[in-house]
Formats: sequence, C-alpha cells, structure tokens
Amino acid sequence: MKVNYKHFVIVSVILGQICAIAVASDKRVIVCIGGTIYPSPIATPIDHAVLVASDGKIEIVAAGNTMKIAIPRNAQELDCKAKFIVAGFWNSHVHFETGWQDATNQPADKLETRMQEMLTRWGVTTVWDLGSDTNNTKAIRKRVESGEVPGPQILMAGTIFANNGHPAYLPAEMQTPEAATPQEAEQMAQGYLKSGYDGIKLFTGSYMGAKPVINMPADIVKAAVDVAHARGKPVFTHPQNRMGVDNALAGGVDVLAHTVPWEGHYTIDELAQMKRQQVALIPTLMEWTTVVSDPVVAGRLVQAGVDELKSYFSAGGTILFGTDVGFQTGPDTTQELDLMGRAMGWKDILASLTTKPAAFFKAPTKGRVEKGMDADFLVLNADPAADVRNLAKVKYTVRAGKVIYEQRTRSK
Repeated sequence: MKVNYKHFVIVSVILGQICAIAVASDKRVIVCIGGTIYPSPIATPIDHAVLVASDGKIEIVAAGNTMKIAIPRNAQELDCKAKFIVAGFWNSHVHFETGWQDATNQPADKLETRMQEMLTRWGVTTVWDLGSDTNNTKAIRKRVESGEVPGPQILMAGTIFANNGHPAYLPAEMQTPEAATPQEAEQMAQGYLKSGYDGIKLFTGSYMGAKPVINMPADIVKAAVDVAHARGKPVFTHPQNRMGVDNALAGGVDVLAHTVPWEGHYTIDELAQMKRQQVALIPTLMEWTTVVSDPVVAGRLVQAGVDELKSYFSAGGTILFGTDVGFQTGPDTTQELDLMGRAMGWKDILASLTTKPAAFFKAPTKGRVEKGMDADFLVLNADPAADVRNLAKVKYTVRAGKVIYEQRTRSK
C-alpha cells in the first residue's frame, strides 16, 4: 500500500503503532489532529492531540511532540484544529414517533435527514427509546445497524401502563398495554424481553386530564421489575405525582424518567431511598416549557424541576441526560443543557451524557475517549468548559468509527 506523505501529524506514540494501522489497508481508519481532547469529565484535557480509530475502536489518544509520521492513505482525516473532542452522547429518553411512520419503506436518505434533525446533529450516539410503535422502531434499528441509515445505537424499553391508565395526551386509538394484576405485569414484561427489548418502562403515574392521576400499585411495579432484573435489564418509570414516585421506588425501579415538578420537591425520605437504591434521574427540564401554555406556570414548573434535580444531584444521585424528544420537545439540546446548568457544573452535565449512562447501563467500552474504547466521539466547535451550551455545537458525530453527522457550511 502506498502511503500519502503529503500530510504529517505530531504525536507522542511509538511509530510501530501507526505503522501497523497504515499497513492494514483493509481497515477503516479515522484520524483527528490538533484538537483538545477531554478523555472523560474528570480526566486532564489533552491539548494539540491526535486521535486514531481503526475498525470502530480507538487505537491512539496522544499529546503532540516532535515525531512526524505519515497519515495512512486509507484514513479519513477530520478537521479538528482548534476544536474539542468528547465521547459520544447518550440521550436516555427519546421517542421515535413524529416523522418516523412507515420506517420500513421510507427512503434511506429521508430517514437519515430525520435522524440528523432529531439526534445525530446533537452528538447522540446511543439512545433509549422509551415508548414508540414497536415494529416501526425495530425497523429503524435494523436499518441503522445494517449501515443503511447512519444513526445511533438504539435501545428499546417496552411500556406497561396501570389498569385504565391510558394518559389523556395519547390518542384514544393508541393501544396502551395495561396490567391490572402482578401476574399480568409479569407476563407483559416477559413478553417484551423475549421479543428483543432491552428494558421495561412502567407508567407508575398516568395523567388523566380533569380526572385524578391513576397510579400503578407497588406490587404490580415489583412484579415487572423482578422479571427485568432477573435478566439484568433496567426498568424506567414515568411518575406523575408523589405516589407514582413512591410506588416506583417501593417496587424497585432503576430510573425515574422525569422529574415531578407539580410536587415542587422530593421529600427527604424519597431522596434517601433514591440514593440507597441507586436510582438514576432523567430531568427532562425543557419539557416543562411545552406541557402548559401559560408561560408563568411553565416557568414555575421548570424551576421546580431544576430544584428537584439539584436536590438529588447534591445528594450524590446519578443523573442521566434525556430530553423526551419525539414527544413534545424539540430536538435542540441547548435549552436542556442551559437549564441543567442551574443545578450542575459543565463536567457533571458532560458525565450525564457520557460516563454516567455508560456505567449505569453496563456499557464498559463507551463513555470515554481512551485507547480500546468504542470509537463513539464528537468534535465540538467550541469549548464546553467556557459555556455548557457549547456541548450542542457539534461539528462531527462519530459512531463506531464512522461519521454519522457532519456540519455542512451553507452556501450563500
């Protein structure tokens, strides 16, 4: 194989490492030169760095020195000068709903455009879908994993509602699987996991409009949780009020998929139980700007959600980033980052996007920019240390060593 000597990089690595990659011409190689790498939220940044990934794995992460070596001819070089590299983001609460209908037959380029608008433009390389049309989402996942549609890894949770707990905001014709007994919850959970789902979501509280909230009893919660935990799968919950939170905790759920700003705060006992049971919280703060039309009420809900986030984060609880995009919220993550910044520092928010979900969902090769990790990473146009909203300014999104989003310069 001929080597392109026109380009050189400055790296502090053994020459044999890069030569091994250069000789293997059949491998897919991607190179980033000259940016600042944040290997993890707590690691020391690497300035003027070089990142080399081969066949979906990170091979080299290094600071510069005076050694010059040729970039392999087969490498794809990304423009990383004066930019910032972080691990690929998780969005732990999405829905493949609006714009995704008939995913089996939609043209691939149309799905790719929708994927960029909703997720990959914002740096997302792994998502949890917490409730969409089963067959449709599986079709999307299949087309992504085949390489036909560039997109994130899609994890799916099967949804179980309380008896007569069809939420008022869902279409009346939409089927909502309801469990009236622990036995029914057990059977539903078993069915979901046998059919390829990665977890379970329980509506422990259903909003019923002018009628009282319907909460799922704790014994029904526990029945579904026991099935999931026996298979090493997580359980999310959608609570609507304090009882929905308390029943979820009593039943042993793993993740609160929302804050409950209508309650104003978590109690001391709830915070202690959440921490003791190592429950994670997804704040979805910007959603509270969309669920009511009165801006004053919306502002109060947002602040209450921020207060709940701050109280659990201050107690040492695990926080996971999620926006509920695909339901009522828009795709732009800037507002969510800004709102979370009222309660957390930028490094903690970065952790909620990277290392925290990777650890919580037992994905040991994700969440950090280090040798041997999956080549899921982002190139940002601006430094998140200067402004947390810069985490939304994505130049490239790379998943498994492939660019799945590239910011294009608009022609005048």
